[in-house]
Amino acid sequence: MLQALISILQPHVLLFLFLGVLAGIVVGALPGLSATMAVAVLTPITFWLDKSAGFAMLLGVYNSAIWAGGISAILINIPGTPASIAQTFDGYQLARRGNAGLALGINTIYSVLGGLVSTVVLYLLAFPLARFALKFEATEYCAVGLFGLSLMVSVSQKSILKGLIIGVIGMLIATVGMDPMEGFMRFTFGMNSLIDGISFISIMIGIYGIGEILDQIWQNEKSKRTTMEADKVSLSRIFPNWSEIKRTIPGTLLAAVISPFIGVLPGTGGDIASLICWDTAKRVSKKPEEFGKGSIEGIAATSFANNGVIGGAITTMLTLGIPGDSVTAVLLGALMMYGLVPGPRLFQDNISFVYSIIILMVFANILILIVGLITTKLSYRILDIPKEIIWISVVLLCVVGSYAINNSIADVYITIISGVLGFFLRRMKFPIGPLILGILMGKIIEPNLRRALIIHNGDWSVFLTRPISLVLILLSILSFTWPLMIGIFKKKAK
Repeated sequence: MLQALISILQPHVLLFLFLGVLAGIVVGALPGLSATMAVAVLTPITFWLDKSAGFAMLLGVYNSAIWAGGISAILINIPGTPASIAQTFDGYQLARRGNAGLALGINTIYSVLGGLVSTVVLYLLAFPLARFALKFEATEYCAVGLFGLSLMVSVSQKSILKGLIIGVIGMLIATVGMDPMEGFMRFTFGMNSLIDGISFISIMIGIYGIGEILDQIWQNEKSKRTTMEADKVSLSRIFPNWSEIKRTIPGTLLAAVISPFIGVLPGTGGDIASLICWDTAKRVSKKPEEFGKGSIEGIAATSFANNGVIGGAITTMLTLGIPGDSVTAVLLGALMMYGLVPGPRLFQDNISFVYSIIILMVFANILILIVGLITTKLSYRILDIPKEIIWISVVLLCVVGSYAINNSIADVYITIISGVLGFFLRRMKFPIGPLILGILMGKIIEPNLRRALIIHNGDWSVFLTRPISLVLILLSILSFTWPLMIGIFKKKAK
C-alpha cells in the first residue's frame, strides 16, 4: 500500500489524474458523448505513459464523466450519460423552481460519496474474491468466460436475437490471428499485420468513438435546450442544509447497499442502479409524492447510485476478467495493453498496482468534489461548446490514438472500419455490448476450453463434475434463459 501511495504521489501522476477529471467533466456534461467513448478514445494516448499515470487519467475520466452527466440532466433535462437518466426526474424540476445550484451541489456531493463507498467495496471484496479465484483452473476459466458470454442477453436490451447475432460476430473476430494452442495462422488472409489478431483497442476506439460521431452527424441533432430565464435559475445556494440532509439519509443508505452490489453484477451499470435506487428511495420516503417533482431525496439517491456502481464493476473486472459495464470493458483492454492480465494472478504479481487503483479512486473522487464545487456556477458554460468542435477533436484523437498503439497504419484502418460498422449497427438498432463481450470472452473461452479437454483426455463431463464450473454453467444457463422466461410470464399475465 505504501509503495502504491508513493508511486501515485508523483507530480505527473496527479497531473494526469487532474486532466482526466477535467476531460470527464466536458464529456459527461455534453449530451451524446459517454464515459465509454472518452475512455476508449484516450486509452491509446496513455500508452506512452507509465501504467500509474495512464490509469490515473482513465479513472479520472471514468469517475468524472459519470458525475458530470448530471449537469445537463439538471440544467436542460437531457442526461449527459445513460447513468444520468434518473437525475432528470427531480434535478430539472429543482432547477426550474430556482434551485439549480442546490441540485448541482447535491449531484456533486452525493456522487462523490457514492464513489468513495464503492471504493471501500472494491478494497473489501477484491482481495477475498481474488483468493477464491486462485482455485480456478482451465475448466473454471472456461466456465467464467461462458458466464460472461451469457451476459450478452442482458445487454441486448430489447433485441435479444440481434444481440446473439452480433455476439457471435465478436467471437469470430476473436479467432483471427495465431492459434493459441498450435501456433498456426487463422483468417489472416496473408496479412502479417493480423498475426497477433485484430487489435481490441482499435475496435473499441472505432465503435465507441468514430461510430458515435458518425451517428451524431447523421442525426444532425441540435441541442434541444430548454430556455430558462435568468431569474428562475439560482446558483447562490449549493450546499443542502441539515434538515435536507436528514431527509436524504434513508434513501442514500439503501443506495450504498444496492449500487455497489449492482456494480459487481456483470452487464449492469449506473443507469440500472440509479433507476432502482430512485424507486427504492421513493418507497421509504415520508414524502413520496414529491418524487418526480423536484425531490431532494430523489436527486440524492440517484446521484449516489451513479458513481456507487464503479467500485463494484472494477472489482469484477480485476478479479475475474469480466467487465462489469461498458467502461470497464475498455479498461480491461487498457490493462492488457499495459501487459497486465486481469484475474487472481494480478493480485499476486502486481499487488501494488491493485492498491494504486484503489488509491486513485479515492483521489479522483476528492478531486471531483473540489473541482465540482468550485466550478458549479460555471457548469452551464460547458453546454455552449459547439458540437462540430467536439466531433473533429474526437475523430482526430481516434485516428492518432489508434496509430500510436503499435505505430501501425493497419490499426488505423481497423479503427475506421470499426467506426463505420458501429455507425451501421446503431442505425439498424443492433446493441454494441454483445460484440465487445464476444471478442473479450472468445479469447478466454477458446484456449481454456481446449486446454481443459487436453488435460482431461477429451472428457466433457469434467465441466459438470467440478463444483465451481458447474455453478457457473448453471448461472450461464439462467442468464441466457431468464429474459425469455420473463417475456413468457408477461405474455401469460396479459
